[in-house]
Amino acid sequence: MSETGLLAVDVPLAGAGYSVWIGDGLLTDCGAKIRPLAGGANNVAVVTDTNVAAIYGGTVMDSLRAAGFAPVLIVVEAGEASKRLEVVGRVADEMIAAGLDRKSLLVALGGGVVGDLAGFVAAIYFRGIPYVQIPTTVVSQVDSSVGGKTGVNAPGGKNLLGAFHHPALVLADPLTLASLPEREFNEGVAEIIKHAAIRDPAMLDELDPARRDGLAELIARNVAIKARIVAADERETTGERALLNFGHTVGHGIEQAAGYGALLHGEAISIGLHAALRLSVRKAGLPEADAARVLAALEAFKLPTRVPAGLTTEAILAALGRDKKFEAGRVRFVLLERLGTAFLSSAVTLDDIAEVVEELKADSSS
Repeated sequence: MSETGLLAVDVPLAGAGYSVWIGDGLLTDCGAKIRPLAGGANNVAVVTDTNVAAIYGGTVMDSLRAAGFAPVLIVVEAGEASKRLEVVGRVADEMIAAGLDRKSLLVALGGGVVGDLAGFVAAIYFRGIPYVQIPTTVVSQVDSSVGGKTGVNAPGGKNLLGAFHHPALVLADPLTLASLPEREFNEGVAEIIKHAAIRDPAMLDELDPARRDGLAELIARNVAIKARIVAADERETTGERALLNFGHTVGHGIEQAAGYGALLHGEAISIGLHAALRLSVRKAGLPEADAARVLAALEAFKLPTRVPAGLTTEAILAALGRDKKFEAGRVRFVLLERLGTAFLSSAVTLDDIAEVVEELKADSSS
């Protein structure tokens, strides 16, 4: 706790670390928090989507103006379809037209799609300008706003075009989560459950589907898990950061095979977590009771754990082959030995993945 009512988690990096501030009502004070990062620059672009702009755009723009900024609001369509190069170009064009230069600042206001998109724009605009993440969803507050991964999707796969570009600051206001529909709130919890599985299993007993307030400490706990892993392996060179991909190998394959937007990201990851749990039991000796505990948490938040009807195993495997978690055609798969202990394994084959996908398809028809 660094200020009254606020929690702070540091992300210590060799080059330039940054802080994640978490606290109710932080959105209204974002301009004052951002001002020390800007030096004498006043130009700032706020990139958001159609949903978030209608609810929080005015609050953020007013706060920035009160802090002496001259902000310009750039709005993209809500949804995964905005994570593509065409939208990157449009956002950059609007920034150029507004007169933003290499001394300007970018603010990403929204969920994971906006954070990934805006972060990528910041990484390439004038060869890189500073940006601030203001995440407004569960998944972005506990996961995607931290770590410096930015990027967009390509026709051949998810997040294949991107750059490492860390934010200068992250401001997470848990009050924004109250405006989320139940489905959008719950999909973000999949990332909390992932963090619990790989590092902090006690969180599984503390999750409550009915709880929407008093979430600052839970968010900070998740951010701290990710911050420690990112600091230990900033650019995924040692394998430590890959542990954050637990459930994501199969999850990303399902998300792409279904067509972006058919499943929310966290929903696809939830199915991927189920697959990873089954493979962990078989390949790493994860106790069945531990796997059941994680599965029960997913189901408590009404997250899907079965492969949707109509998705073929072949389509899912084809998507997997284009995923970044494959190296020289080999699967890099995260398994659990026990709750809280994850490791990167080369023991999982495509045949193993195909088998578990078929099982989950069979379950969905029963």
